[in-house]
Amino acid sequence: MGKWKVLNSEYTYKSPFGNLRNDTCQMPDGTVIENYYVNEYADWANAIVLTEEEEIVLVQQYRHPGNDFYLEIPAGKVEEGETYEDAIRREVCEETGYVSEQKLIPLGEFMVNPATQTNKVITFLMLGAKRTYEQVLDETEVLEVKHFPFASIGEMIRNKEITQLFTVTAYQLAKEFIRNGRDKD
Repeated sequence: MGKWKVLNSEYTYKSPFGNLRNDTCQMPDGTVIENYYVNEYADWANAIVLTEEEEIVLVQQYRHPGNDFYLEIPAGKVEEGETYEDAIRREVCEETGYVSEQKLIPLGEFMVNPATQTNKVITFLMLGAKRTYEQVLDETEVLEVKHFPFASIGEMIRNKEITQLFTVTAYQLAKEFIRNGRDKD
């Protein structure tokens, strides 16, 4: 087993949201794969945001490709020059108005879909969040901030009220962290 060699690479499409690249690759056994399309995206950061009352802060918004409304944790792409921590603090504040003075707790770093995408998602836990600001949304963002007891999220997932995979994964990671003790690794 070995890495593939890129014989040719051309951009089919470039945009501020991401790029579509068309690669011709050669496998270690010599097999050539034509038209291997790769989606290049910026990395994303997301966070489970818990208030002092142990409520989780979610956003509900319409997602066009899914043709439905989704409850999700705050998230967004990492802008050039930002750390992952800076990016998620900015996104949480912009989307929800919540901030926290506490140190962010890293929960994991995952490839989104390494079969077709180049980006990863970095997941954090934000504790002690307080609503201090008003939302500052992009012109195409329309979302509503919702609060739920953290203990109710598992049931909401089972009832398919929450179906967005990154939210489910982040919840499971946060639940495990909390169950194992906040001061333990």
